[in-house]
Amino acid sequence: MYLDAAKKQEIFGQYGKSNTDTGSPESQIALFSYRISHLTEHLKSNRKDHMTERALTTLVGKRRALLNYLKERDIERYRAIVKALNLRK
Repeated sequence: MYLDAAKKQEIFGQYGKSNTDTGSPESQIALFSYRISHLTEHLKSNRKDHMTERALTTLVGKRRALLNYLKERDIERYRAIVKALNLRK
């Protein structure tokens, strides 16, 4: 599987406060970004997979909602995560 427990802990450790920090917006945004990039690569070779396309759209919406939340609460943390993940905004 592309996303096992070790990979999740690595993502949470890098973008969250610790390896067990699964609830912070930064760690959730990083996890969603990893999953989005994986699904995007899958759709490049399987363009008729509509369920994966729907899942990708849902993940993008969830990430956008978390980014909006973080932007409203703490603009500096928002700017830091956008820069760290190389997102457009």
